[in-house]
This record gives sequence, C-alpha cells and structure tokens, in this order.
Amino acid sequence: MTNEENQAKIETAVKMILEAVGEDPTRDGLQETPARVARMYQEVFSSLNAPAFDNYKLFPVEETTEMVLIKDISFYSMCEHHLLPFFGVVHVAYIPNHKQVMGLSKIPRLIDYCAKRPNVQERMTVNIAAELTRILDPKGVAVAVSARHMCMEMRGVEKTGSHTETSYYTGEFKTNNALKSEFLQRTIG
Repeated sequence: MTNEENQAKIETAVKMILEAVGEDPTRDGLQETPARVARMYQEVFSSLNAPAFDNYKLFPVEETTEMVLIKDISFYSMCEHHLLPFFGVVHVAYIPNHKQVMGLSKIPRLIDYCAKRPNVQERMTVNIAAELTRILDPKGVAVAVSARHMCMEMRGVEKTGSHTETSYYTGEFKTNNALKSEFLQRTIG
C-alpha cells in the first residue's frame, strides 16, 4: 500500500471517530483534523517503516573508558494499548569494547528510533539496550527510563504527574553491583 493510500485510510478513520464521538468532521475547526492526524501518525510511528537502525558511526579510541553515560535524553512515544502519548527521559550507559565508541549524537537518534512506534515502556527499555548491544558489542549496557503516561493521567486512574520507572542491564552492569550502583547514583541521584 502506498503512503498516500495509508494517509487516506487514516483520514477516513479519524472522520469516523469524530462522528462516533458526536462531532461534526465538516465543521470549521475540524475540517483539516483528519489530514493533520494522518501526518502526525506518519511522524510518531516513523520507525515502523524504517529498516534496522543504521544512523550511527563508530569511532576508534586508543583507551576505553570505564563507562560512557548520556543522561536526560528526552523521548516521546505512543502507548500501544490506548494510542496515547507517554514521554520522559532515558539514561543510557555502556562499557566500550573492541576500542570503539559510538558517536554521542547517535544515541539520542537510537532512542528516537526505538520510541517512534506503538510501544510499552518496558519493551522500549529493552529494545534500546538490544540495539546498543547489536551495534557496539559492549562489555555491558544500562538503560533507565522515567516516563509519564497519558493513558494513566487523562483516563482510567487519572493520577496526574505519576512517573513509571524501568531499567535494563546487560553484561558488567548486570553482574557488577558497584558499577550498577554508580550508574544509578549518577542518573537518579
């Protein structure tokens, strides 16, 4: 199916949803909404049409550090259960291996790649670690995610401002408690 055909399907579905909730999709404020939603879905679900993440560069280094840590990387994703946003920050660390490191700007791109699809936070956390492991073959990876979920704040339990925390560890972060503690202290405090 072409991109235009998919856009048209989304526009039709949005019109039907507007009608089903009692709105008039032809009124002035809503006439362009189906097309806007279709364009938005193309953007927020862009990883579904992307091949494996390949937007990175590895750099050789003579000496490897004990830990490369990037923290407070913002992300936005969509809950696959309600198609409502969840968003927050990701902290990522890895222990270099093979005397190579990843370009720092590519790690936030990797997080965007993992986030731009229907998701649950738990799986997104694991996927970030899996992609880093696939690309770098590091000695260990640590990922911690803190997010607010609109499916919990706008509906259901309606608990505004609550945060969901997930983490995933591989290699030395999983087996070395001192290293895991250092990661947590440096990211969560």
